[in-house]
Amino acid sequence: MLPRSLMRSIAVYELRQTPLEGRAMEIVERKGLGHPDTICDSIMNEVSNRISEMYLKRFGRILHHNIDKGLLVAGEVENRFGGGIVNKPMLLVFGDRATYRVGDEEIDLNDLVIETAKDWIRRHLRFVDPDVHMRYQVELKRGSEALVDLFERGGSPGANDTSAAVGFAPLTRTEELVLKVEKYLNGEEFKRDFPETGEDIKVMGFRRGEEINLTISMAFVDRFIESEADYFRRKGEVLDNLLEYVSENFDFENVNLYLNTADKEGRGLGGIYLTVLGTSADGADCGQVGRGNRVNGIIPLYRPTSSEAAAGKNPVNHVGKIYNALAYRMADEIYKSVTGVREAYVWLLSQIGKPIDSPQIASAELILEPGVKLSSVKGAVMDVMDRELENIGDFCLKLMRGEVEVC
Repeated sequence: MLPRSLMRSIAVYELRQTPLEGRAMEIVERKGLGHPDTICDSIMNEVSNRISEMYLKRFGRILHHNIDKGLLVAGEVENRFGGGIVNKPMLLVFGDRATYRVGDEEIDLNDLVIETAKDWIRRHLRFVDPDVHMRYQVELKRGSEALVDLFERGGSPGANDTSAAVGFAPLTRTEELVLKVEKYLNGEEFKRDFPETGEDIKVMGFRRGEEINLTISMAFVDRFIESEADYFRRKGEVLDNLLEYVSENFDFENVNLYLNTADKEGRGLGGIYLTVLGTSADGADCGQVGRGNRVNGIIPLYRPTSSEAAAGKNPVNHVGKIYNALAYRMADEIYKSVTGVREAYVWLLSQIGKPIDSPQIASAELILEPGVKLSSVKGAVMDVMDRELENIGDFCLKLMRGEVEVC
């Protein structure tokens, strides 16, 4: 019998196109920590991780579940200078499937699901009281027998879906800028200096040549704002601070920053972006799993991406999660370890029921440095991909422990 490495279907091709960094235009987006979509992704994924840990501790293995149909329904608030009020709390709905019985033992998941959500909120949303400002509705149902049975079979887990994923490396300067700007604005130091800024931040980057335009939507918290004039003064201070950060850390020839561009002076509360709790979900926008960032933290409109929602899917056999994250890891390993690769794109395609360590195809498309031949790097690239598939079990455990980000 052939070794596993020789049984896998792995292909490597050269991609003859201009690297994204060298193209005339680029657009990339990031939805920040307190954006309703990111809240859904983050909480549902943490719920999956906690459920997996519980299953593993009690039953010695992770059981069938998917918590990837979450919905955050916006509440109702009254914004006021000096501090508004919450009239109706937000509603967080948990949907899809989980294992509620093993043999004769019933498993009560509701308390674990809700406490996990509350814990995440306490750690990440400064002004949201999870016991007061949020209601919870657990709509997890029992899994189908066919999908549950995939967990009971021996050997490498069988994929629970026929699904494709793609990842790439490295990030361009624009992609890095958009990612790092949101992390900076939601960082501990910035929030200490500008406590009036909420966690709900969206960054849209548009590069044309060496000119970069950043359009930022940032919720301000009304308890810190005394008047319309105070809002615009604080907004100007935030822009000055951000311009200094971008200028010191990135080398674009021209940087244009725009913050809360719907604002209009002279219209009072109607002309400024205020929230009570630091997220638009308190009274304006709903959120849903899968509508936010890809697993590398951005929405890269000039790149191929998967439509799968990785957050909340189980880390054992749901390739919508595993392959999405693994494709990015493979691409990054190829770029970092194989000399001569300028850009790497990795595609993984599963087939339902077949072992997750042996996809239908694992394909790498490479943009090479000038003068580099595909034949000189092909073997090394295949080795990287084969090694990552061979160690996919360890990778799945890292997903469960939250050591690999997926939102």
